Amino acid sequence: MNSSPILLPVIILVLWSLVVLTWMAWARLPAMRKARMPPSAGERTAELATQMDKHIQWKADNYNHLMEQPTIFYATTLVLALIGQGDGINLYLAWFYVGCRVVHSIVQGTNNKVMVRFSIFALSSVALLALAINALMALC
Repeated sequence: MNSSPILLPVIILVLWSLVVLTWMAWARLPAMRKARMPPSAGERTAELATQMDKHIQWKADNYNHLMEQPTIFYATTLVLALIGQGDGINLYLAWFYVGCRVVHSIVQGTNNKVMVRFSIFALSSVALLALAINALMALC
């Protein structure tokens, strides 16, 4: 069975999400121990956010962001792969989207410059919109 090339950026974004999860844990768990926070300190991320240094919380915020809009990316790219449209411009758009999400993570996890982060998010959203339109046009 031949696989669609657009599946590679999908798996790379999945792996990146797991890297960010690890980054979050490496930052958050020692910070919680240092602050003597019990596991019950916050049942929700929002509760922990009020008790943690913002530099630590940025990683958790980014991990949450990787569980939001990228789900639309996954659905769209899987549709494109299934209908045989996972190459050419769609492949370039998918890689651009993944690259933007990686850069977005690095910005948010390190210095969290909001306007820089927003600009990267906006660019990735345009790429995702183009992917979705291409999928729609191919299906019609």
